[in-house]
Amino acid sequence: MPASTRLRRIGTAVGAAIATAYGGTTLLNPPIATCDHGGDSSLVALRQKIHDPLAVVPSREAQQSTLIGAGSTNPLDILVIGGGATGSGVALDAVTRGLRVGLVEREDFSSGTSSRSTKLIHGGVRYLEKAVFNFDYGQLKLVFHALEERKQVIDNAPHLCHALPCMTPCFDWFEVVYYWIGLKMYDLVAGARLLHLSRYYSANESAELFPTLAREGNGRRLRGTVVYYDGQMNDSRLNVGLACTAALAGAAVLNHAEVVSFLKDDKGERVIGVRIRDNLSGKEFDTYAKVIVNAAGPFCDSIRKMADKDARAIISPSSGVHIVLPDYYSPEGMGLIVPKTKDGRVVFMLPWLGRTVAGTTDSSTTITLLPEPHEDEIEFILDAISDYLNVKVRRTDVLSAWSGIRPLAMDPSAKNTESISRDHVVFEDYPGLVTITGGKWTTYRSMAEDAVNAATKSGNLNPSNGCVTNNLRIVGGEGWHPASFTVIAQQYKRMKRTYRSKVVSGVMDTTSAKHLSHAYGSLAERVAAIAQNEYLGKRLAHGYPFLEAEVAYCARHEYCESAVDFIARRCSLAFLDTDAAGRALPRVIEILAAEHKWDKSRQKQELQNAKQFLETFKSSKNAQFRDGKHV
Repeated sequence: MPASTRLRRIGTAVGAAIATAYGGTTLLNPPIATCDHGGDSSLVALRQKIHDPLAVVPSREAQQSTLIGAGSTNPLDILVIGGGATGSGVALDAVTRGLRVGLVEREDFSSGTSSRSTKLIHGGVRYLEKAVFNFDYGQLKLVFHALEERKQVIDNAPHLCHALPCMTPCFDWFEVVYYWIGLKMYDLVAGARLLHLSRYYSANESAELFPTLAREGNGRRLRGTVVYYDGQMNDSRLNVGLACTAALAGAAVLNHAEVVSFLKDDKGERVIGVRIRDNLSGKEFDTYAKVIVNAAGPFCDSIRKMADKDARAIISPSSGVHIVLPDYYSPEGMGLIVPKTKDGRVVFMLPWLGRTVAGTTDSSTTITLLPEPHEDEIEFILDAISDYLNVKVRRTDVLSAWSGIRPLAMDPSAKNTESISRDHVVFEDYPGLVTITGGKWTTYRSMAEDAVNAATKSGNLNPSNGCVTNNLRIVGGEGWHPASFTVIAQQYKRMKRTYRSKVVSGVMDTTSAKHLSHAYGSLAERVAAIAQNEYLGKRLAHGYPFLEAEVAYCARHEYCESAVDFIARRCSLAFLDTDAAGRALPRVIEILAAEHKWDKSRQKQELQNAKQFLETFKSSKNAQFRDGKHV
């Protein structure tokens, strides 16, 4: 019997054993656990409030007025500093418990690490390997926890998240057995939250599934691959969705608002509020709160030192660089994961929003507002993936490259960033200031739950109910179905758009309809209606499905306050194709100017700011020359 047949039969038996171990559960549709401690009626009312088809988020002016109104005699229960995944998650968790909540973000929601992620929702295969070989129960608990949250993130934002098969190439039979056993353990640990069972594919089958995968090279011959499943997301849109969901639930969220100092009680022993600067208007005001939650990611130490200049730094920043390549580097719907490269690092290639994301690096870095990838890091990724592909890997194919800073909680005994646990920490080292840091995107919801629990204890708060976010879909997720795009394609078939000062007919094609459906979920028809009725049906950039109508919609309903907000966080065009984003800028600014009543001076400043931002994305156009010429 061939080895591949034996592996498949054993895999089927293992899958059956997993299903039996979890009570015969159908693994593709496992039951959803819930942390709803508030009663069915309160959760139903909350869902109706968030998912009301006529509901719109309060204006930015209204949100600022709420924060200004939170004086010393009428403080908020919780004020969150930081609008990334964790901070937005904290705001959503707290407000859905019935607390009075505010959130301020210096730049934009998801402007930091949360928009510069790997785009994966994962349990951590590497952590499982370390747990087994190092007998590390802490790492094993981290994997269990992350796999539980992985499925929950996908369920709570089905339009923005999905399961993604990832292929691991094996070049000898030992690797086949090693990775097959390891990934079957990954399935087993996932249990009832399993996405799909992993399986082995022969070299011929693997070539059909991943045509650009090399079968021979460097004295090696492909023996087969093991495919397992993790989740994938549109990270920045998920983050914006969390902030908007919190706003619909009653939280006062404000982007482009910076904390410049803390307010303390008469004895100077407890933080009781903050001084905030509106970075759009320059106006400053005070907001009081019973507890401040510091969720500033890599910048959490600077917030802590604002309260106590002697606070010891706890963040060990790690740089993660990613590059974007054309779609032909990887097939649609199949990723490639190389668990160990020449220097021991993990490299992957994943299809994402019609392009290929490749990465990543993991090295110490310094904390900066706009981190930039170094050319040697880009070269490392290109060289690493070239060992596994049968196509020429060229520097000139890099459409965009960016760097993100992972806020790893520092372990004094760790020798390097690779050995630092990605688990999160919650603590209160200054009365009234609770800090949440570390962790990863996948576990943002449970991190937020832990932070709110700590804040509730610190401020002696009395929420009306417990945590309900375990079974709460974000805005756009309720009522969405993978076939929802057909409604848009059918009902908004004809659109009008302007072309050379003339109004001409346009078409809502399938690609645009699918994009709107996945980006905005059940709210996609609102965007399509703007495209159809307001002459905004034209695409912003050739080869990409983003419509002019999205700029207007995001300005009205998603707190999009700048051109960078849109090209980076509302549509991710800057991450997909830096040059295309640059070409789209004039029209984006023109639409935003009409929405926000910008004068010519502001429009000129927006263009300058956006160009400076795009220069930090090292596409092939702005790449340095290697050996006197581009590779």
